[in-house]
Amino acid sequence: MNGRPFFIVGPTATGKSDLAADAAHELGGEILSADAFQIYRGLDVLSAKPDAQTLARVPHHLIGTVPLDAEMNAEKFRRAAGEVLGEIHSRGRFAIVVGGSGLYVKALTHGLAPLPEPDPELRERLNAMSLDELRSRLAQLDPEAAREIDWKNRRRVMRALEICLLAGKPASQVLAGVGDCSRPGSTIPPTGVFVYRDREELYARINERVVRMFEKGVIEEVRAAGRVSGTASQMIGLREIRQLLEGKMSIPQCVAAIQQATRRYAKRQLTWFRRQTNFSSLNLSHFSHDEAVRWILQRAERSFASGDE
Repeated sequence: MNGRPFFIVGPTATGKSDLAADAAHELGGEILSADAFQIYRGLDVLSAKPDAQTLARVPHHLIGTVPLDAEMNAEKFRRAAGEVLGEIHSRGRFAIVVGGSGLYVKALTHGLAPLPEPDPELRERLNAMSLDELRSRLAQLDPEAAREIDWKNRRRVMRALEICLLAGKPASQVLAGVGDCSRPGSTIPPTGVFVYRDREELYARINERVVRMFEKGVIEEVRAAGRVSGTASQMIGLREIRQLLEGKMSIPQCVAAIQQATRRYAKRQLTWFRRQTNFSSLNLSHFSHDEAVRWILQRAERSFASGDE
């Protein structure tokens, strides 16, 4: 039995979950989620977890397994995923990794670069800086990272700058070590498919999904959420709905803001997977669902068979 998983990756709202569930069902396999937010327990609507029907089709792993107040990172995910993949293999089953969190996927396929540990004194100084000051300093030290990073995400901007200062070289160069397949822990050959859609269709699906989130009660879901960790707080829509609950914006404004933020996230995901992976590409705008499942099955079966040779 081949212990190598098959990857289905791509931006949010493409329909990865349904494709993966149908493919895994046909293969008699199991799914491992590589989603940085669906791994949390709670906020199911906001994080767009697969619905109950999809989850019931085949076993799913690393969905709703981490408390909302817990911090997560790619290394923690890599360790947890490794255990799950080992268990799936021990059962004689195939594994399909599905998700849109690029760094989580990369952690499995190429390992992780050793990053400098946070320095409390430096962290204190960085915390005292404004976001504009952090952005300016990062742009000076690492123009490449500055071009790629989400400028609105203070935590990521600060961490990138922190890596630059501690490592004595651009964070983009340090993180480039992730792409070294010879690194320790790099045991999973990256075989899989990168799914996407034409931009207009993808953006329409994103807009529609956000509207459905509000119809499903996402406002009450956020209102009832307890303490949320720093990493979980980066979930798209959480900040906007909290502002809505504080009376700082209307529902239409909140919907529009989340739609825009999600579209921007999808654009970053597209850029990441096109640059960081060599998976086969599949434009779902040109295939029916059943055709796409058959296309994926052919490649997955070929991949699993080659691993047995």
